[in-house]
Amino acid sequence: MEFVALGHAGSEHYAGLETFPNPGVREVEMTSDELTAVCPITAQPDFYVARIVYRPDSLCLESKSLKLYLARFRNEGAFGEALAVQIRDDVAAALELQPAAVTVTLTQKARGGITITATA
Repeated sequence: MEFVALGHAGSEHYAGLETFPNPGVREVEMTSDELTAVCPITAQPDFYVARIVYRPDSLCLESKSLKLYLARFRNEGAFGEALAVQIRDDVAAALELQPAAVTVTLTQKARGGITITATA
C-alpha cells in the first residue's frame, strides 16, 4: 500500500482522500479543530470543529489526507450547513459507503455571539 500524502511534508502531495483496508474496526471517529472556511456573504473567516464518524466496510480513511482535504476549504466560501453535507458526501464516496454510513458534525466557533452546529 502506498500513500501519496502520508510520509511527505507539506500539502503538495495531496491527492484526495486516501484510504486503507479496514483492519477490523466497526466504527471510526475523527475530530479536527483545523477547519476554516469563508462566509460566502461577508468573506469573514469561519472556524469549525469537524467531527466525522463512520462505520467502515472494507476501507478506512487515512488521517493526513483528511487534514489536507479540510485545509482546502480555507479560501472557499461556504455556509457550514452546506459544508457538512459536502464533507459527508466526499468521505462516503472515498470509503465507498452510502452517505447514511457517515455522520459529519461541524460546530462553528462563535461569531457574533452565536455558535452553529450542523450535522449531516
